[in-house]
Amino acid sequence: MKIFCIGRNYVDHAKELNNPVPSEPLVFMKPPTALVVNNKPFFYPDFTQDLHHEGEIVLRVCKNGRSVQPGFAHRYYDAVAFGIDFTARDVQERLKQKGQPWEIAKGFDGSAPLSKWVPLEELRDVKNIHFQLKKNGQVVQNGQTADLIFPFDALIVHISRYFTLQKGDMIFTGTPAGVGPVQIGDVLEGFIEDQLLLHCAVK
Repeated sequence: MKIFCIGRNYVDHAKELNNPVPSEPLVFMKPPTALVVNNKPFFYPDFTQDLHHEGEIVLRVCKNGRSVQPGFAHRYYDAVAFGIDFTARDVQERLKQKGQPWEIAKGFDGSAPLSKWVPLEELRDVKNIHFQLKKNGQVVQNGQTADLIFPFDALIVHISRYFTLQKGDMIFTGTPAGVGPVQIGDVLEGFIEDQLLLHCAVK
């Protein structure tokens, strides 16, 4: 099982971090130990003082594929979930300044809380999924997948060019604007189409 993640896949998010808008998907990965499931708490790591939430829609890969063609891409995912890509922003910036990989800022243990899966057939419009992240009851991120720079099918095509997709793989599709810091004691809640799917207490 592989966890693919896409960076800067919403224009407003790229701009809020003063990053250029990418011309092709920016792919990085998290290990399976990053997952936090069943609404278990997230424990704030001791190596960062600037931990940020990044709420996003996650795709579940449902069949194996390599070099998937655009016309068939929609057949390779069958459900979505709400996920948080926790980012140690201070660690990431330090590594970026040195031109070094920043996996430890993104892929550390517990950095990927994930909700239960929602089958695609339960969604009103797979191409325009509304999702929200609330922090302590207040909306901090509000997204529509219609605003993705690289939509679901394009991600399947791009990733499968380099990696064989396997049933059970996941794709964190990118976060909209509104990322920000979390502190011990915060409670994060993830919604898809107004349905509460993820509850994550920061401890």
